[in-house]
Amino acid sequence: MDALLAFWERVTSQQPALPAAESWIAIAVAAAVVLFPPTWRLSRHAVTIAHEAGHALVATLTGRKLSGIRLHSDTSGVTVSRGRPRGPAMIATLLAGYTAPAILGLGASWMLGAGYATGMLWALLAALVLVLVQVRNWFGLWSVLVSGALVFAATWLLDERWRALVATAVVAFMLLGALRATIELQRVRRGGRARNSDADQLARLTHIPGIVWVGVFLVVASGCAVVAGAFLGLTPLPSIAG
Repeated sequence: MDALLAFWERVTSQQPALPAAESWIAIAVAAAVVLFPPTWRLSRHAVTIAHEAGHALVATLTGRKLSGIRLHSDTSGVTVSRGRPRGPAMIATLLAGYTAPAILGLGASWMLGAGYATGMLWALLAALVLVLVQVRNWFGLWSVLVSGALVFAATWLLDERWRALVATAVVAFMLLGALRATIELQRVRRGGRARNSDADQLARLTHIPGIVWVGVFLVVASGCAVVAGAFLGLTPLPSIAG
């Protein structure tokens, strides 16, 4: 019991905010990972995990029956759910993929800004465990397990300051990764190689052009980044003149 209480106190304890300079260093590291092609090819698997988890969560919440998640070595993935092939539930499920990494980053930034860097990392680890039980291929299992091991190592082995730095880098990576993944989606669509992308499936279901849905993904990712910066105390929220 004492061990559980100590663990709970560790997870729920608040930490002082990082100095702005250190936060920007963590963000710069995350930006370098996203912008440098070799590191992006490897780290993009984390964005795919968040993407497919978004599909899976919304499919479940809208009453569809989740069959499983598959993650592939080329950083693609697929979430299979059963239910009506058309209608609001299917549209919401498709919409959740590209928006999930940004929304995850936004939620994590809120926890981080409130001083719960350790709790945020443990929440992320719990989310990875939930994804793990839905994965249906070996590469997907390996990908989620490696991601979970890295998060666990950060929560268990690092001191308070380093945990806050890692948490900030994770937030920045998810937000910037969401933007890059969406830009890449449109680049592939323009080349005619993504006729079954989320945006194109949404276009067929709603009769709204796929480029509009890509724009929606970009607006969500950009908006989440702006609000996340405010949560972290790094950027002001834009004011709306009355």
